[in-house]
Amino acid sequence: MASHRRPKQPSRTRVTVLTTAAAAAVALSANAANAAPSEKPSKDEVKSKVDKLYEDAEKATEKLNGAEEKQDKLEKQIADLQDNVARGQDELNALRDGLGSMASAQYRTGGIDPSVALFLSSDPDNYLDQASAMDQLSSQQVEALKKVQEKQRSLAQQRQEASEKLEDLADTRTELAKQKKAVQGKLASAQKLLNSLTAAEKAALDAEQDRASRDSQRSALSGSTKAASGRASSAYAAAQSVIGSPYVYGASGPSSFDCSGLTSWAYAQAGMAIPRTSQAQANAGTRIYSQSELQVGDLVIFYGDLHHVGFYAGNGQVLHAPRTGTVVRYESINNMPFQFGVRI
Repeated sequence: MASHRRPKQPSRTRVTVLTTAAAAAVALSANAANAAPSEKPSKDEVKSKVDKLYEDAEKATEKLNGAEEKQDKLEKQIADLQDNVARGQDELNALRDGLGSMASAQYRTGGIDPSVALFLSSDPDNYLDQASAMDQLSSQQVEALKKVQEKQRSLAQQRQEASEKLEDLADTRTELAKQKKAVQGKLASAQKLLNSLTAAEKAALDAEQDRASRDSQRSALSGSTKAASGRASSAYAAAQSVIGSPYVYGASGPSSFDCSGLTSWAYAQAGMAIPRTSQAQANAGTRIYSQSELQVGDLVIFYGDLHHVGFYAGNGQVLHAPRTGTVVRYESINNMPFQFGVRI
């Protein structure tokens, strides 16, 4: 006979657990659904974040430029020192050969030249002092020994200086790699944000920038064209000739530029060398703190740490290489925190 047992009912505890878990799952799903629309930042939010990343990248770029400039100087100084040491060693060898000839001649005549003892001495300076005091050397030999000593001291000093500069160069190259990594990281983050925009949003941003640049150009060209000096006028004209050239970090022309690369290149076209970085260019001439006193061709320095530079273009406008993703263009001086102008 078949059994008609009633099915076993789940325990109250198990029912409570299952009910709680189901409620939690529903709540999580609802939260996820509600959160989804707010995860994507707006076009303006993206622009704000990208602008900040580009500003940070430019700070690192100017540090990179400074490290590269220091590296170039150190490499030249080390090459000069090594050349001097090589020439000095040849001169020292010639002096020693001369002393050796004296010693050989005296040895053949039965005497032993004191210069032989100098070569064998562990303290040639002390030996020379003693020998001179004892009147053991001729005036010709004393003069020859003094030249050897002076050349030895000079070579030792130059070798030490070269060694120190080589250490400094190694540290500079480490800093260079660090700054390159910092720039690349900021630019990669900015690009990732830009990639989150739709094609229409990107086009809208580009259109806004182009419109602002055209407005600034019209404003600059309609204002005063009085230049600070003939050289400043020539440098400014050189910068105008490359309007539309792309910004590339670390570039200093002739087809791409960063901010200080543009200004240093333009002044080079005018026949004048100025420092490579914006911080150094800030000290390259007379500072002008009032915007009303600026003249076309003056350098204009921005941000508290002086990490951006451009040319004053007149009528409250600047001509500069703004940042990655842009080109050499005009822009309102009020778009950045102005610090002072520099008249060269």
